[in-house]
Amino acid sequence: MSSASLAVAHRTHPDRARIAAISAAIALNLAVIVIASRPTGPAFFHAIEQINPIPTIRFVEPKPPLPLPPVEMAPLPHPSVAPVAHLRPLPASPPAIVPSTEGHVAVPPVTTPTLLPNASTPGPALTAPVEASLAYRSAPLRFPTRALQQHMQGTVLLRVLVDETGKPVQVSVEHGSGYLLLDRSAAEQVLAGWRFQPAMVNGQAVRAWARVPVTFDLRE
Repeated sequence: MSSASLAVAHRTHPDRARIAAISAAIALNLAVIVIASRPTGPAFFHAIEQINPIPTIRFVEPKPPLPLPPVEMAPLPHPSVAPVAHLRPLPASPPAIVPSTEGHVAVPPVTTPTLLPNASTPGPALTAPVEASLAYRSAPLRFPTRALQQHMQGTVLLRVLVDETGKPVQVSVEHGSGYLLLDRSAAEQVLAGWRFQPAMVNGQAVRAWARVPVTFDLRE
Protein backbone atom coordinates (compact mmCIF):
# COMPACT_ATOMS: atom_id res chain seq x y z
CA MET A 1 0.00 0.00 0.00
CA SER A 2 1.21 3.44 -0.80
CA SER A 3 1.83 6.15 1.69
CA ALA A 4 -0.98 8.25 0.27
CA SER A 5 -3.56 5.55 0.99
CA LEU A 6 -2.43 5.22 4.60
CA ALA A 7 -2.81 8.95 5.13
CA VAL A 8 -6.38 8.91 3.84
CA ALA A 9 -7.34 5.93 6.03
CA HIS A 10 -5.80 7.52 9.08
CA ARG A 11 -7.86 10.70 8.67
CA THR A 12 -11.22 8.81 8.54
CA HIS A 13 -11.10 7.51 12.19
CA PRO A 14 -11.18 10.96 13.90
CA ASP A 15 -14.29 11.87 11.90
CA ARG A 16 -16.26 8.89 13.25
CA ALA A 17 -15.45 9.76 16.86
CA ARG A 18 -16.50 13.32 16.33
CA ILE A 19 -19.81 12.22 14.83
CA ALA A 20 -20.55 9.95 17.80
CA ALA A 21 -19.83 12.73 20.29
CA ILE A 22 -22.06 15.15 18.45
CA SER A 23 -24.90 12.57 18.30
CA ALA A 24 -24.67 11.94 22.05
CA ALA A 25 -24.81 15.65 22.78
CA ILE A 26 -27.86 16.07 20.57
CA ALA A 27 -29.65 13.14 22.27
CA LEU A 28 -28.90 14.54 25.71
CA ASN A 29 -30.27 17.94 24.74
CA LEU A 30 -33.44 16.36 23.37
CA ALA A 31 -33.96 14.44 26.61
CA VAL A 32 -33.59 17.62 28.64
CA ILE A 33 -36.10 19.40 26.40
CA VAL A 34 -38.62 16.55 26.74
CA ILE A 35 -38.33 16.48 30.54
CA ALA A 36 -38.64 20.25 30.76
CA SER A 37 -41.74 20.26 28.57
CA ARG A 38 -43.68 17.89 30.93
CA PRO A 39 -46.21 19.53 33.42
CA THR A 40 -45.00 19.90 37.00
CA GLY A 41 -46.49 18.13 40.06
CA PRO A 42 -48.27 21.13 41.68
CA ALA A 43 -50.07 21.93 38.44
CA PHE A 44 -51.29 18.34 38.22
CA PHE A 45 -52.58 18.28 41.78
CA HIS A 46 -54.15 21.69 41.27
CA ALA A 47 -56.07 20.36 38.31
CA ILE A 48 -57.28 17.39 40.33
CA GLU A 49 -58.28 19.68 43.14
CA GLN A 50 -60.38 21.73 40.79
CA ILE A 51 -61.99 18.69 39.23
CA ASN A 52 -62.93 16.96 42.57
CA PRO A 53 -63.77 19.68 45.13
CA ILE A 54 -64.33 18.62 48.79
CA PRO A 55 -68.07 18.72 49.60
CA THR A 56 -69.23 20.90 52.48
CA ILE A 57 -70.93 19.03 55.37
CA ARG A 58 -73.94 20.72 56.93
CA PHE A 59 -75.40 19.57 60.23
CA VAL A 60 -79.19 19.55 60.29
CA GLU A 61 -80.82 19.64 63.72
CA PRO A 62 -83.54 16.97 64.15
CA LYS A 63 -87.06 18.17 64.60
CA PRO A 64 -88.45 17.81 68.13
CA PRO A 65 -90.87 14.87 68.52
CA LEU A 66 -94.52 15.67 68.57
CA PRO A 67 -96.08 15.52 72.07
CA LEU A 68 -98.22 12.45 72.70
CA PRO A 69 -101.87 13.06 73.48
CA PRO A 70 -102.70 12.63 77.19
CA VAL A 71 -104.19 9.27 78.09
CA GLU A 72 -106.88 9.21 80.73
CA MET A 73 -106.28 6.48 83.31
CA ALA A 74 -109.25 4.89 85.00
CA PRO A 75 -108.84 4.63 88.80
CA LEU A 76 -108.19 1.13 90.09
CA PRO A 77 -110.89 -0.34 92.31
CA HIS A 78 -109.98 -0.43 95.98
CA PRO A 79 -109.72 -4.00 97.24
CA SER A 80 -112.15 -4.85 99.94
CA VAL A 81 -110.50 -5.63 103.25
CA ALA A 82 -112.07 -8.26 105.41
CA PRO A 83 -112.53 -7.23 109.02
CA VAL A 84 -109.91 -8.64 111.35
CA ALA A 85 -111.17 -10.28 114.47
CA HIS A 86 -109.21 -9.34 117.57
CA LEU A 87 -108.65 -12.39 119.71
CA ARG A 88 -108.10 -12.14 123.40
CA PRO A 89 -105.33 -14.43 124.65
CA LEU A 90 -106.46 -17.13 127.01
CA PRO A 91 -104.72 -17.23 130.38
CA ALA A 92 -102.02 -19.88 130.27
CA SER A 93 -102.18 -22.35 133.07
CA PRO A 94 -98.85 -22.88 134.82
CA PRO A 95 -97.17 -26.21 134.04
CA ALA A 96 -97.72 -28.87 136.65
CA ILE A 97 -94.68 -30.45 138.27
CA VAL A 98 -94.99 -34.12 139.09
CA PRO A 99 -93.18 -35.09 142.28
CA SER A 100 -90.47 -37.73 142.07
CA THR A 101 -89.91 -40.51 144.61
CA GLU A 102 -86.52 -39.03 145.45
CA GLY A 103 -86.78 -36.10 147.82
CA HIS A 104 -90.02 -37.18 149.48
CA VAL A 105 -90.29 -35.62 152.94
CA ALA A 106 -92.44 -37.07 155.71
CA VAL A 107 -94.91 -34.67 157.34
CA PRO A 108 -94.69 -34.62 161.13
CA PRO A 109 -98.02 -34.41 162.98
CA VAL A 110 -98.74 -30.81 163.90
CA THR A 111 -101.80 -28.88 164.90
CA THR A 112 -103.95 -27.46 162.16
CA PRO A 113 -103.10 -23.76 161.69
CA THR A 114 -105.75 -21.11 161.46
CA LEU A 115 -106.65 -19.35 158.24
CA LEU A 116 -104.93 -16.01 157.77
CA PRO A 117 -107.40 -13.11 157.81
CA ASN A 118 -108.40 -11.89 154.38
CA ALA A 119 -111.10 -9.54 153.19
CA SER A 120 -113.97 -11.38 151.54
CA THR A 121 -117.55 -10.43 150.90
CA PRO A 122 -120.46 -12.87 150.69
CA GLY A 123 -121.53 -13.76 147.20
CA PRO A 124 -122.29 -16.68 144.90
CA ALA A 125 -120.00 -19.69 144.89
CA LEU A 126 -116.97 -19.34 142.62
CA THR A 127 -116.25 -21.99 140.00
CA ALA A 128 -112.69 -20.83 139.16
CA PRO A 129 -109.76 -20.89 141.62
CA VAL A 130 -109.33 -17.68 143.57
CA GLU A 131 -106.19 -15.97 144.84
CA ALA A 132 -105.92 -16.18 148.60
CA SER A 133 -103.47 -15.99 151.48
CA LEU A 134 -103.44 -19.46 152.97
CA ALA A 135 -101.88 -20.79 156.13
CA TYR A 136 -99.78 -23.89 155.60
CA ARG A 137 -97.63 -26.34 157.45
CA SER A 138 -94.41 -27.36 155.79
CA ALA A 139 -92.29 -30.47 156.12
CA PRO A 140 -88.59 -30.07 157.01
CA LEU A 141 -86.81 -28.82 153.92
CA ARG A 142 -84.38 -31.28 152.40
CA PHE A 143 -81.26 -29.79 150.75
CA PRO A 144 -80.29 -31.57 147.50
CA THR A 145 -76.91 -33.31 147.83
CA ARG A 146 -75.48 -31.86 144.63
CA ALA A 147 -76.60 -28.37 145.67
CA LEU A 148 -74.68 -28.76 148.95
CA GLN A 149 -71.57 -29.92 147.10
CA GLN A 150 -71.71 -27.00 144.68
CA HIS A 151 -72.69 -24.44 147.39
CA MET A 152 -76.04 -23.52 145.80
CA GLN A 153 -78.48 -21.42 147.79
CA GLY A 154 -81.35 -19.02 147.18
CA THR A 155 -85.10 -18.41 147.52
CA VAL A 156 -87.74 -19.85 145.19
CA LEU A 157 -91.19 -18.23 144.93
CA LEU A 158 -93.78 -20.88 144.04
CA ARG A 159 -97.37 -20.54 142.89
CA VAL A 160 -99.40 -23.37 144.39
CA LEU A 161 -102.95 -24.47 143.54
CA VAL A 162 -104.62 -25.86 146.69
CA ASP A 163 -107.79 -27.96 146.44
CA GLU A 164 -110.77 -28.04 148.80
CA THR A 165 -109.00 -30.46 151.16
CA GLY A 166 -105.89 -28.30 151.53
CA LYS A 167 -103.71 -30.51 149.33
CA PRO A 168 -101.47 -28.88 146.70
CA VAL A 169 -102.41 -30.24 143.28
CA GLN A 170 -100.33 -28.02 141.01
CA VAL A 171 -97.08 -26.11 141.55
CA SER A 172 -95.24 -23.71 139.23
CA VAL A 173 -92.15 -21.54 139.70
CA GLU A 174 -93.05 -17.86 139.66
CA HIS A 175 -89.56 -16.56 140.49
CA GLY A 176 -86.54 -18.84 140.43
CA SER A 177 -83.54 -18.96 142.74
CA GLY A 178 -81.05 -18.93 139.90
CA TYR A 179 -80.50 -22.68 140.12
CA LEU A 180 -82.78 -25.09 138.29
CA LEU A 181 -81.91 -27.86 140.76
CA LEU A 182 -83.17 -25.80 143.73
CA ASP A 183 -86.31 -24.67 141.87
CA ARG A 184 -87.29 -28.23 140.95
CA SER A 185 -86.51 -29.57 144.43
CA ALA A 186 -88.65 -26.88 146.11
CA ALA A 187 -91.61 -27.57 143.81
CA GLU A 188 -91.39 -31.33 144.35
CA GLN A 189 -91.15 -31.05 148.14
CA VAL A 190 -94.12 -28.65 148.39
CA LEU A 191 -96.21 -30.84 146.11
CA ALA A 192 -95.30 -34.00 148.01
CA GLY A 193 -95.36 -33.05 151.67
CA TRP A 194 -96.90 -29.64 152.39
CA ARG A 195 -100.50 -29.09 153.51
CA PHE A 196 -102.56 -25.91 153.44
CA GLN A 197 -105.65 -24.51 155.07
CA PRO A 198 -108.21 -24.44 152.23
CA ALA A 199 -109.76 -21.15 151.20
CA MET A 200 -113.34 -20.56 152.34
CA VAL A 201 -115.99 -18.66 150.37
CA ASN A 202 -119.45 -18.29 151.98
CA GLY A 203 -118.51 -21.00 154.43
CA GLN A 204 -117.56 -23.43 151.68
CA ALA A 205 -114.04 -24.68 150.90
CA VAL A 206 -112.90 -23.80 147.37
CA ARG A 207 -109.78 -24.15 145.29
CA ALA A 208 -107.36 -21.25 145.51
CA TRP A 209 -103.91 -20.15 144.37
CA ALA A 210 -101.29 -19.27 146.94
CA ARG A 211 -97.74 -17.90 146.68
CA VAL A 212 -95.20 -19.76 148.80
CA PRO A 213 -91.52 -18.76 149.24
CA VAL A 214 -89.03 -21.59 149.82
CA THR A 215 -85.52 -20.64 150.98
CA PHE A 216 -82.42 -22.82 150.70
CA ASP A 217 -79.78 -21.44 153.08
CA LEU A 218 -76.42 -23.13 153.58
CA ARG A 219 -76.09 -21.59 157.06
CA GLU A 220 -79.11 -23.45 158.38
